[in-house]
Amino acid sequence: MRRNVSTTLRRRLRGDPMQAYDALPRPLRLWLAQAALPWSPVSCRRIWARARAEGASHDDILDRLDRAEQMTLSRDRL
Repeated sequence: MRRNVSTTLRRRLRGDPMQAYDALPRPLRLWLAQAALPWSPVSCRRIWARARAEGASHDDILDRLDRAEQMTLSRDRL
């Protein structure tokens, strides 16, 4: 397929974002659907997997994501 831009730079290969979203655990998908910030499914899965490896429960992980989101929102100057 031809692209509109001709370049010698490497293109980033990205997967299907909807497929990545659909592959998330249900509690994480529900949290992501109501999140105030536009989280990527890949970053959420990374946080989820790391916390599960540490032995955190689903509720603990969702609390961790809430805190991360609140910290990010508190840095917003508006």
